[in-house]
Amino acid sequence: MALYSYEAFSRDGKKVRGVIDAPSTEGLREQLVKQGLFPISIALASEAGGGFFSRMFQGSVSTKDKILFSKQLSILIKSGVPLMQAIELLTEQFQGSMRTMLVRVKDDIKEGTSLADALAKYPKTFEKIYVQLVRAGEATGKLEMILQRLTAYLERREALSKKISGAMQQPIIQLVVAVLVIAVLVIKVVPKLAQNFASSKQELPWPTQFVMSVSNFAVSYWYIILGSLILVVGLFKFWKSTPTGGRQLDQIKLHLPLIKYMSQMNAVVQFSYTLGMLLEGGVHISEALDIVVSIIDNRVLADALRKARDNIVKEGKIAEYLKQTNIFPPLAIYLIKTGEQSGELDVMLLAVADNYEKDYVELVDRMTGLISPIMLVVMAVIVGFIVMSIALPMMKQMENIG
Repeated sequence: MALYSYEAFSRDGKKVRGVIDAPSTEGLREQLVKQGLFPISIALASEAGGGFFSRMFQGSVSTKDKILFSKQLSILIKSGVPLMQAIELLTEQFQGSMRTMLVRVKDDIKEGTSLADALAKYPKTFEKIYVQLVRAGEATGKLEMILQRLTAYLERREALSKKISGAMQQPIIQLVVAVLVIAVLVIKVVPKLAQNFASSKQELPWPTQFVMSVSNFAVSYWYIILGSLILVVGLFKFWKSTPTGGRQLDQIKLHLPLIKYMSQMNAVVQFSYTLGMLLEGGVHISEALDIVVSIIDNRVLADALRKARDNIVKEGKIAEYLKQTNIFPPLAIYLIKTGEQSGELDVMLLAVADNYEKDYVELVDRMTGLISPIMLVVMAVIVGFIVMSIALPMMKQMENIG
């Protein structure tokens, strides 16, 4: 079997492209005809793009596809289906980039490559922790259990990400609405009223003068404002993407009380859950610590844990050196120390992760619950100030008429 790319016409005359696994070009033509497609061109995927073609799909596999792959592969292996046959069955369940990868993984396994090494060729899709756990599962004969744990890990991470993004939707919508309302008032409404005020030749209150000045500047120099905004955002993203800038930003986060607490709790959850899962899967602690440190989001906290890792590998005292980082709360240190002494470190690490993940989610909920009313108040104050600046001269005109 080989991987082919093709172009074909459908029965309604539309041109379609795709990638499919077939024994030969003739076999591929037969498959396409059965699907109601009329091939124009067929080529081996390697000839159609080679390494670039393979790399092009690496970042396009969704977490949902990885969860489905892990879960179904675990079920098939538990049912006694050989790995090679299981991958072949799963290939038929996916489309697009995931299907392309699985075809190549299946070909690698057919040539004698392990599943972990085959998945390691796609680091943007199957990260280091995934590959190392699969390798440990193959070595210990616990691949089914490891895949179940990976499924839970991916589902947990996806649920947390959705929880945070969902909680931030309402404040973002409120911010967009506030900006639009203020922009309409400043750019459309105020200039028209300014003409009426100018014709009356009356002295305007300072709030009205201030709003009219802002409005005149926004209308006259909108391109400067827009360009400056784009430039500032671009420079900030560039600065944040550099090693020095990213580290400085992480350092700034740790000087903001609430952000510092959230960053630390996130690091505790990431460290504890990942290390517990790796140790449970049979990965050696030194290798597990290397993987764990590499996935911590905050560079400053990662450096502190990296220093602790070096000491832990030398002396084996996990709780003692984690305490020196000043990242882990006392209760977490106590539980980890208990796990060390009882020989159930992986269980205690997973318990720590579960406990502090709940606290982290509750904190995010409370924060977003506070952000919404605060933004409403700020929006009401700004819009109220603009409305007041418009109403004051109108009320003065009414008094003069009276």
